[in-house]
Amino acid sequence: MNPEHFALLEEARRSLPDGFKVEISGDTIVMMVSPSGIHQRNLLLVRRQFDRHAPIDLLPSENTDLVSPHVGKSRNPDLTYLPSEALETSDNQVPSEFAVVAVELVSPSNPENDWVGKVRDYPLMGIPLYLLVDARQKTVTLFSRPDGTKYHRREDIEFGETLRIPEPFDFDLVTSDLLPH
Repeated sequence: MNPEHFALLEEARRSLPDGFKVEISGDTIVMMVSPSGIHQRNLLLVRRQFDRHAPIDLLPSENTDLVSPHVGKSRNPDLTYLPSEALETSDNQVPSEFAVVAVELVSPSNPENDWVGKVRDYPLMGIPLYLLVDARQKTVTLFSRPDGTKYHRREDIEFGETLRIPEPFDFDLVTSDLLPH
C-alpha cells in the first residue's frame, strides 16, 4: 500500500467522530456512517447462524480492518471470521488472507461500495467467500471461488429462501426473518 495513502487513512480514522468507519481501495478513501437498526438486526440474525456453524478455531469479528498492502486495499466488512491467532495482536489491522468470509449488509447511502468496489476488492485480497445482504432489494448474494482477480461463482436468492454456505461453515442460511429497508 502506498505509504502516503496509509497515512491519509490513519489520519481520517483519528479525525472522524465516533460512528464512522473508513476504508481504502486504491486511491479512494471511503467513509461511512453508523448503521441503522434494521442493518444491525439483519447482521445479528446472519451472525447467529454463522456462529452456530463456525469451526471452533474461527472467531467472529465485526468491523475489523482487513488489509492487503500488496494490492493497496484496506476494507472493513460488517462481519468476518478469522483464526483466533489472527486476533492475538494489539494492532488494529489484520492481514486479509486470514479472513474466510466477508459479510456485508448493503449501505443504502452507498450501495456501489458493496456491489462494485468490494466485489472487485475482496477476491484480490484473498477472501474466499463474500456474502452480500441487500435489504433494499430483499436479496442475498454469495460470491465464491475466487482466483485472485475475481469471483467465479455467484448465487442469488430472495429474502425468504435459503442459501447454502459452503465449507468451512457448511450450512443453509435462512433468510425468512431478514427485514427490508
